[in-house]
Amino acid sequence: MESFALRALPPGATPVNVVLDADLRKRVIDGIESDLTEYYVDPAVAAKMNEALDAHAKAQDYDSITDGNALAQKLTSDLRAISHDKHLYVSFSPFKMPAPHEPTAENRARMREQMLENNCAFDKVEILPGNIGYVKFDAFMDADICGATVAAAMGFVAHTDAVIFDLRENGGGQPAIVSLIASYLFDKPTHLNDLYDRHETFTTQYWTLAWVPGERMPTQPVFVLTSHRTISGAEEFTYDLKTQKRATIVGETTAGGAHTVTGHLVADYFMIGVPFGTAINPITKTSWEGTGVEPDVKVSADDALTTAEKLAADKIHVIKTAGHAPPTASPSR
Repeated sequence: MESFALRALPPGATPVNVVLDADLRKRVIDGIESDLTEYYVDPAVAAKMNEALDAHAKAQDYDSITDGNALAQKLTSDLRAISHDKHLYVSFSPFKMPAPHEPTAENRARMREQMLENNCAFDKVEILPGNIGYVKFDAFMDADICGATVAAAMGFVAHTDAVIFDLRENGGGQPAIVSLIASYLFDKPTHLNDLYDRHETFTTQYWTLAWVPGERMPTQPVFVLTSHRTISGAEEFTYDLKTQKRATIVGETTAGGAHTVTGHLVADYFMIGVPFGTAINPITKTSWEGTGVEPDVKVSADDALTTAEKLAADKIHVIKTAGHAPPTASPSR
């Protein structure tokens, strides 16, 4: 979710003393309506949102707002009241923003450095008692940059008897790395998800990869921890594994955001994040938009890890008792 707090000065931006007058408010609303009409994933909902903005403007609901952040929050609230779309937002920055452009080599290098310094959002990888792997990461970052980190994490837990993925604080990210991580859990090509782009009228399929660095884990029981904060790409990973019956979901119903979003400059100081695409699961033919992903075992987020550890231990016991335990090795700690 976009923060409305003041952000650091972006490259190429010039700080100004913003005067929020009637002309700027009108340009913001006009720009929002134009972008929603052209890009929003559901044209019928876009039309309803535009009607609502016009009604609010006619009722002079925005006329007394002189603070940019306050107007952005009000517009976001009014748009979400119609769409219920958690990826849709309006933001304000007290800077004269440059026109949108492709990131420079310098910007790409800076983003790469930041991802690597953040360990690609991987917070913890360890072996829990009972030879249960535990992988906690809080975003699905760029696969080209973070693929080595994924391989290292998955290699560390490759010989465990069960794996727990902790997505309780995961805010989503790039679909490609969702497919990469999921690929370690299947031993044959598996159609995970589709993304439909309304503006380009094009659908992209996402499958498990034919090759991954390191060993796959196609037989180990998998558990995914969720909370009401789990959203977007983290929900896709959860939904993909649930619909493929490859994981047990433990925790809370997720946030319910299945749309892809891109930012558009609507006026000098205001941007709108427009959801332009949506996920379509190849099994259910729908997504988790607006509903979230329901856990298989519903417990509070605080209790999810303890619950999953017990479920994993019980599952491992059943497998080993039945004589079908996968080969294991004593992992290095």
